[in-house]
Amino acid sequence: MLTDKTAPPPPDNPHAGGVIPKVVPPLPREPRHARDLPWHTAFAWLRAGWRDLWSNPLPSLLYGFGVFLLSVLVIWWLFRLEFDYALFPALAGFMVLGPLIASGLYEKSRRLEAAERTSFTQMVFVRPRSGRAGFMMGVLLLGLFLLWMRSAVLIYALFFGMVAFPGTDELIPMLFLTPTGWALLLTGSIVGALFAAFAFAISVFAVPMLLTERTDALSAMGISMAMVWANLPVMIAWGAIVLVLFLVSIATAFIGLILVFPVLGHATWRSYRTIRTDDRQEDATEHMFIRPA
Repeated sequence: MLTDKTAPPPPDNPHAGGVIPKVVPPLPREPRHARDLPWHTAFAWLRAGWRDLWSNPLPSLLYGFGVFLLSVLVIWWLFRLEFDYALFPALAGFMVLGPLIASGLYEKSRRLEAAERTSFTQMVFVRPRSGRAGFMMGVLLLGLFLLWMRSAVLIYALFFGMVAFPGTDELIPMLFLTPTGWALLLTGSIVGALFAAFAFAISVFAVPMLLTERTDALSAMGISMAMVWANLPVMIAWGAIVLVLFLVSIATAFIGLILVFPVLGHATWRSYRTIRTDDRQEDATEHMFIRPA
């Protein structure tokens, strides 16, 4: 006989001879992010953001002033082109793009940790470690914002039919003084909250991650969502703080953004550093769903 079937299989082929290989559990790994932080940790992040703001405050205040001017310009543009009906969806969409706009504030907080001084120019022209993945992140968030704008138009058509949008003078009484308007506001708020919650979960930690780690946009969004889900109470509290301060900024004709936006941006970086406990420098492809050829 050429073979001996009773002989044990070679060590490099455990399937030979009908032998089922042993299932070995994976080796234990240290968690990459903190879990189940108490909800009141959000206020510690806010205090840390306030400290970062007043450490070399001029660049942060200039950054907030730039966001204020941009907001005023967008609103003026909406009214100038008679797109004032999109004002409410645009305000809600600001919550979608906010984490991306705050990239310069994350950079300042990162440099403060390294005891480096940051200029306004360095905050505006940030160079993420992930390179073009930051651009991809911006495209994805912009697409989500445009999808929300289109959804708002469809919701309006669902309640008022395929009619032209009235002007602001007619739209506001129609929304707040009629049962149909109340139903529209309720439905739009629910749908907008879902968009905002999803955008918050995928971007709140993804944008800081792209700044400091070499990864792709999809990986960063997935890890961000996992970090939010693992710390749901504190992230709900943090989202509520962001919403309240944003409403305060709107109530002050957006002037409050000059101060509020830098504080929230710096605090968001501090929240990322608190939850992302493992800050080791990783290989370029370790956190990539899309690997280079």
